[in-house]
Amino acid sequence: MLVNMNDVLRPAKRNRYAVGLFNAVNLELARGIIAAAESTRSPVIMGTAEVLLPYGPLEEVSYYLIPMAKKASVPVVVHLDHGLSYDLCIKALDLGFTSIMYDCSTDSYEENVRKVKEMAAIAHSRGATIEGELGHVGDNEGSAEGSSHLADPSAYFTDPAMAKDFVDKTGVDALAIAVGNAHGAYKLPPKLDFARIRTIAETVDVPLVLHGGSGLTDSDFKQAIKEGISKVNIFTDINVAAVEAEFQKFQSMDKGLIDLIPAAVEAVKQESMKKMKLFGSDGRADTASVSDADLETLARMVMAELAKYLK
Repeated sequence: MLVNMNDVLRPAKRNRYAVGLFNAVNLELARGIIAAAESTRSPVIMGTAEVLLPYGPLEEVSYYLIPMAKKASVPVVVHLDHGLSYDLCIKALDLGFTSIMYDCSTDSYEENVRKVKEMAAIAHSRGATIEGELGHVGDNEGSAEGSSHLADPSAYFTDPAMAKDFVDKTGVDALAIAVGNAHGAYKLPPKLDFARIRTIAETVDVPLVLHGGSGLTDSDFKQAIKEGISKVNIFTDINVAAVEAEFQKFQSMDKGLIDLIPAAVEAVKQESMKKMKLFGSDGRADTASVSDADLETLARMVMAELAKYLK
């Protein structure tokens, strides 16, 4: 079923697990991700990012992501990750994406607030959700996002007090934070600032997002989720798993593309399942689809019925 980010992240925040965002730039990736979610009964966020559009144009990606999400037996959010421009975010909403990230983290704080607040109002008017970023998540060499090495990464970490001000002013539904994480494959073991995650989670009332999830250890993930992370972004791990499976399958030139596709889908499925179980989202599909708004509506209906009998 096609849902927005609040439907899956609010329950995750309440119950201390995380939901994975897995980018799907082609049909094989999407098939593997959906298969993993349905096998584990996990809610899932599936989408693409602006930097990945050369490999899968937004319109073409929407042609399969949205119908697959609607047909899925588990809650599926279709999300634009790291939308860097106003026009692209609007285009994603026009195409039917139920969630967007408007990444203005490299702008001044005032511009970040102004631009994201404006986009949040538009997204909410369409029933979609929005993620913002405060601080700046760096890029490892070879990452899809590029390579913006920071001499002192901690100088770009998210400030807890500023995070609260940002959330209050913009109305974002989720906040991506910088706590020692980076996009792409890590050359050296990352050192996440878990205390900072905990402080931010206690300061703001929206789910927190960890970008640059591929390459972190299982213990890193578990601790980050324990401290307050509700959404984890994954791409490198499933991207590499797919190509490794295809290499293993392609042993001679008598193979065709159709010989490789099943191997890629299965590899993505298995890698995604590992992450879903690690994040604790497995078995949460049935509860994740019940949003806070749904619960409030249900409560009003129950109270109305009770009132009839109390008269």
